Formats: sequence, structure tokens, C-alpha cells
Amino acid sequence: MEHTLILDNLTHKNVHNQFKLNGYHLNYEDMCRVAYSFIKEGNEYEKHIGSFLLEWLDDDLYIEVETSGTTGTPKVIRLEKKAMIQSALATGDFFHLEPGNKALLCLSAKYIAGKMMLVRALILGLSLDITTVDGTPLAYNEEEYDFAAMVPLQVENSLGKLDKIKKLIIGGAPVSKGLAEKLKKEKVHAFETYGMTETITHVAARKIGDKTFKTLPNITITKDERDCLVIDAPKIVSDTIITNDIVEIISDHEFIWLGRFDSVINSGGVKLFPEQIEIKLQDVMPHRFFIASQPDEKLGQKIILIVESNPKEIPSSIFDLLDKFEKPKEIIFIPQFVETKTGKLNRVQTLAKIKE
Repeated sequence: MEHTLILDNLTHKNVHNQFKLNGYHLNYEDMCRVAYSFIKEGNEYEKHIGSFLLEWLDDDLYIEVETSGTTGTPKVIRLEKKAMIQSALATGDFFHLEPGNKALLCLSAKYIAGKMMLVRALILGLSLDITTVDGTPLAYNEEEYDFAAMVPLQVENSLGKLDKIKKLIIGGAPVSKGLAEKLKKEKVHAFETYGMTETITHVAARKIGDKTFKTLPNITITKDERDCLVIDAPKIVSDTIITNDIVEIISDHEFIWLGRFDSVINSGGVKLFPEQIEIKLQDVMPHRFFIASQPDEKLGQKIILIVESNPKEIPSSIFDLLDKFEKPKEIIFIPQFVETKTGKLNRVQTLAKIKE
């Protein structure tokens, strides 16, 4: 039976009777005391946990969060707590999480991904361990977990120890081809997620190695006239969400992600997706990079490669992986990319920095 069928009457004041934090059973009053303790005496990551817990357990029916700013200007939005509960229930159903399952929090509770790990634990009755928020969450941890969420860098640094995790969700940035190949050799059920702050983290996931994303329960999809994904998740978001992600729709619950509408390049009449070109180059480029375009008299737009490095020679053989129209017509070097507060590449501001 799905969690949503039996737990629709939950509120944010409910703390599941099987919930544990670092091995200790805590009820509502205990959580408030722990939160104050974290804020007063904890490390930075514990202070963020404490602040969120107090915000979650108060009388307000919503919380305020800042979007990542990956694809636009960061903004503060309100998320209803009941919608966050429904998101947690949908995740529990999709990944078959059960009360008492052990989970790991190694993401900052300052942002939505970390906040939602706490909500899932509170609502689903998970036994949650918290650890320092850094790039090596399993370095000194010999525990075994049923569920964890990481960003790709953490996953890369945890290779060889991922057999300690049964189900792993990866978000925050795309999973490279190289990392996907390495994950196939690990004894872990790993999934790449699709979502955003506005959808309260992920609304779809795909098993590493698969091309197709599948939506969580009670979420359906279509696409608009631009071929961009339209998400209908009535239990999580009251309004339909129109994204700028170009997709191929397989069914009303499955899609293949192709790239961003606002980054599509029309070069000589050929429509090119920078993200698809980047996937091809990920494992051969020695520096961080991204694909962009510049106006061109003959082609309309020409492909350019932006590299985070001091100027250097890039072997032309690297581009043998690309189709004719995908090959960069110019390479631009910049010492340091502009990043969002969550450490993601900010393409728009980096390009603006180049134009300066």
C-alpha cells in the first residue's frame, strides 16, 4: 500500500514514532531541544539543521527557500509544508522506503535537498545519520545505509565504498558518462534525479545507465509548443510548472531530457544542444568547461568552447568525438567560472564576465 493512501492527514507537527537522529528516538519536543542545541553549540552544518528544524516545527504552514540560480537570478519562494510532506511520501513510494530504514544526510540543510532529507526522515520514520557536509561523506563512515542523496563530486569521491548504500539518488548536477560507467561497477542502486527547488527537489528519476526519466507517483507530464517539459504535480505544486527543458516524451510518466531551451544553438540551420555536446567531451577535457555560442555572419550562431584555465593548447583530436556542426569554432579561456551559492556553474554570469 502506498504511503500516500494512509498518511494524507499528516501535518508538519507529526514526528514518526520510528524516526531516529544519529541513533536516538526523538519526538516533537525532543526535536525542538536538539534544534536549539545545534544552533547554540553545533558546527556550521548542524546550525543549518537546527535552524531548519525550528522552522519546520513552528506554526507557519510554509517555509521560505532560495532557488539555486543555476538558470536564472536566485529568488526566494515559499513552499507549503503540506506539499513538502507529499514530496516525501512520493519519494518513499518510488524508492520503496520503509519505517526504520537507515538514511544518510550529507547535504547542507541550508538548501532544499538537505532540508528534504530531514523531512523524509521525520515523515517516513527513517533512522537518519548526519555527517559533515564535504566532498567525502563516506571517508570515515563504516555504517550501512538503505538510502542516501549526494552530488556527483561526493559520489566520485565515494567510489569503492558505495556498497554500503542500497539506494543512492544523485542530483545538483548532471552525472557524467565517466561517472555513470564507474557506477555500473559498484554494488549500489544509483539514480540520477530531475527536479528543482520549485518542485521541492526531484519529481523524476532514472536509473544510472538508462536514458529515460520516470516520474514519481501522482505526477504527470506533457510538453508545450517549444517541446519543453510541462509538469503537473497537484499534490506538490498547485500550478502547472512550465520548464525550459526540451524533452522527448515517451509517456505521460516518462521522458528523455535533451537540453535547455534557452541554450539551444542554431548553427547553419542545425539545432544543437550544448548539454549533449558537453556529455561527449566530459571524459576527455582536462579542465572544467561548457559550450556556448556567439553571433556569426555565415552560420547565424557559432559554437564556442569556454574553458576554466589559463590559455593553453587544446589538442584538436579531443574534438574527434563530435559531429561536424558540434565542433567549436573558437576556444575562450577564463581563469575562474562564476558559481551560484550552491557551487553550480553560472553560465550566464560567466559569459557576461567574458564580454567585460
